[in-house]
Amino acid sequence: MDVGNFGFVVAGLIVGFVVGMTGVGGGSLMTPILLWFGINPATAVGTDLLYAAITKSGGVLVHRKNKNIDWGVTGWLTLGSVPAVAVTLWFLKNFDTNPKALNAIITQALGVVLLLTAGAVLFKHKLLAFAHRNSGDKSLFTGTRLNVLTVVTGLILGTMVALTSIGAGALGTVALFILYPLLPTRRLVGTEIAHAVPLTLVAGLGHASMGNMNWELLGFLLMGSLPGIYLGSHLTGRVPDKVLRPCLAFMLFAIGYKLAF
Repeated sequence: MDVGNFGFVVAGLIVGFVVGMTGVGGGSLMTPILLWFGINPATAVGTDLLYAAITKSGGVLVHRKNKNIDWGVTGWLTLGSVPAVAVTLWFLKNFDTNPKALNAIITQALGVVLLLTAGAVLFKHKLLAFAHRNSGDKSLFTGTRLNVLTVVTGLILGTMVALTSIGAGALGTVALFILYPLLPTRRLVGTEIAHAVPLTLVAGLGHASMGNMNWELLGFLLMGSLPGIYLGSHLTGRVPDKVLRPCLAFMLFAIGYKLAF
């Protein structure tokens, strides 16, 4: 294994460790790291999408076993996100044959989504408190209106994820907190992960069909991230959330600002 490939293993280890310890930061850290290594933006996004689909699959099995997934909500989200992925990938494929134009779109979108993710990570608890405070003992939205808003949320998440590989985690969880404030947090998290797997898998395979995939790179990332997730999960709660969350948010904001502006 040469030095460059060893660096990818270390990157996977670090990102996996952060994900295992905090539950967030997978795509929002991995894609910028791949860009820093000099990986083409489109290839970085495509590779990270399949990386996310594989690493989150284990989370679905755990949450399913513990009955932490609301499959109805997952279905409504997927109804919006998967078609959005297909349309976004079609747009990317036909918009411009110039690779530089495609990379410019992806990089700009990545910066904007990272800034939004930084805000979601930093103000997650305040947003959750706001949702509970305004819902009282009932949800703000119910029935058909709630289902439509869930589909629209999936549509927005699908577009962001297909463009940047980011959005299904922190932003998706915050959106579900607002739409379903009475659903227990563990079920919201499990539902978000259950939705993220088909979303990232479809988007990743779509990018792979466009040639935006490095299978060898994916293997090295997984080689590091799987033990990293295991180690990080055993340190959950050791570092105070009030310290971890601002640090992660600041890092995402700094990367997003640089990419967007």
